[in-house]
Amino acid sequence: MQEKSRKLLGLAVFAAAMGFLEAIVVVYLRALYYPEGFYFPLAAMPGGIYLTEVLREICTLVMLAAIGWLGSRTPFTRFTCFLYLFGVWDLFYYLALKLLLDWPASLLTWDVLFLIPITWIGPVIAPVLCALAMIVLHLAAERFLARGERSVFNRREWLLLLAGALFVYVSFTIDYTLLIFRHDLTGGLTKVLRDENMVRTITQFIPSRFAWEIYIPGLLLILAALLSFIRTERDGAA
Repeated sequence: MQEKSRKLLGLAVFAAAMGFLEAIVVVYLRALYYPEGFYFPLAAMPGGIYLTEVLREICTLVMLAAIGWLGSRTPFTRFTCFLYLFGVWDLFYYLALKLLLDWPASLLTWDVLFLIPITWIGPVIAPVLCALAMIVLHLAAERFLARGERSVFNRREWLLLLAGALFVYVSFTIDYTLLIFRHDLTGGLTKVLRDENMVRTITQFIPSRFAWEIYIPGLLLILAALLSFIRTERDGAA
């Protein structure tokens, strides 16, 4: 096995193990707060537990970023390596939950995806598609680097990627963003966690539909950036 393939496999094993570990933590949380199965509306966790969850997510990002930094040689491929790790981590997180809890029931099952800086929600298929794009991006970047060709996005590709990421972010967070402004819950996280009425308002929210009209254009913009990058590689090989 070539050195580069061994490195990619080692990174994937690390990220997969982190995904399983993350799922194990969720198994504990769901046993405590969702003994009959995960569903909306959300259970109201104590403020200390919520903050602990936020810290756990921060630590996860730091660990993935640190390994991404060590796993590549250039700033761009370190960035894409982080995305690769995040993508593998996310896929194996859901695989582990399926094996351990037989959840989600389908790729359209709603989930809480993230808590920083605000709650992200959406059907499972949405983060899974993003994870696959992240993995492909790093594989393409590493292949470019190995051939000594263009190893960064051009300006157009960066704009496509950033615009797409913004659209995707909005699609995941728009429900809770609107909820916060609708109920004037803008006093800060600490204030919200201390106010029982605010906690009740946030936890009792039940999503009705996902903002596909925002998510799909965002994903297409990301794919356009990725395809442009890959097309350059293909043209260079011709």
